Amino acid sequence: MTNKNTPLNHKPFLLRPVGKDYLWGGRHLKDDFDKNLELTPLAETWECSTHPDGPSVVASGEYEGMTLTEVLSLHPEYLGQRSTGSGQLPILIKLIDARDNLSVQVHPDDTYAATQENGSLGKTEMWYVLDAAPNANLIYGFHHDMKKERLWESLQNGTVEKYLQKVPVHKDDVFYIPAGTVHAIGAGTLIAEIQQSSNLTYRMYDYDRIDREGHKRPLHLDKALDVANLKASTHPRQPMRILRYTRGCASEFLCRCKYFQVERLLLNTEQCRKMADIKSPVNTFQVLLCISGCGVLYGEETAINFYKGDCIFLPADSIPMKLHGRAQMLRVNC
Repeated sequence: MTNKNTPLNHKPFLLRPVGKDYLWGGRHLKDDFDKNLELTPLAETWECSTHPDGPSVVASGEYEGMTLTEVLSLHPEYLGQRSTGSGQLPILIKLIDARDNLSVQVHPDDTYAATQENGSLGKTEMWYVLDAAPNANLIYGFHHDMKKERLWESLQNGTVEKYLQKVPVHKDDVFYIPAGTVHAIGAGTLIAEIQQSSNLTYRMYDYDRIDREGHKRPLHLDKALDVANLKASTHPRQPMRILRYTRGCASEFLCRCKYFQVERLLLNTEQCRKMADIKSPVNTFQVLLCISGCGVLYGEETAINFYKGDCIFLPADSIPMKLHGRAQMLRVNC
């Protein structure tokens, strides 16, 4: 542990993701983001995670080869004010490639998860659409208020889709999905997801699909109906996007909630003699996920080359850092 008399020397480091081969996944994460993982299909990569179901691994610096959980257990001060001493991040960052529709699902909130799921966190999440096929859509709640009995019946007889609100999806869209919202990512959508560090998903409807072993995937109807918001959902609106410019880099807020804050950075120092500063939030960590382009993160005795798909963890009270290159990045902190 550091104290007030200890000089700060917290250096950023690259992360290597864990992959998931869910049946609805495709090849975009391999082909477009250079994710060299031996999984087919590659549905998700957990880019920044300390969750037991898929902790990411440090890929640069003195802790290379250790899991992020192990590093944060050794250095809880890296999380700043968000440290609980357990080595656990409060958030999880993923890339998701939906070649096919995901199941219609819902996530519990913190209160339900704490009492019914052995003290787990709930799951509120945000999606940033990296790419979308023509006519791609997602499911976001219901057209009209639903009664639990009607929803149960529609799930049993396979007619639930007529009650679900479908929303068109376009590249660069942002969607905030609070716990309790019935939702599904649609086929042909590539997404960066920022969420609470939880893997609780209550599957409500799965299009009667068969997995590679010839079985239907299990549903979780009782718990789903316990937590689902049955009120009609308003059509999700895109947030007002206001760019703030500094030399070499523009930024815009995408989402802010009590669990995380997400900005998009547009880096272009190709014609600047001055590199862009990365200002650390007060007493907390931040994560940079490169979603296009490439560049270099510079600091004292530190230089990290990054490319599309790379994820960088910056500890709380990190050494001063600067960016150079041409890239778009999501910056996440909480």
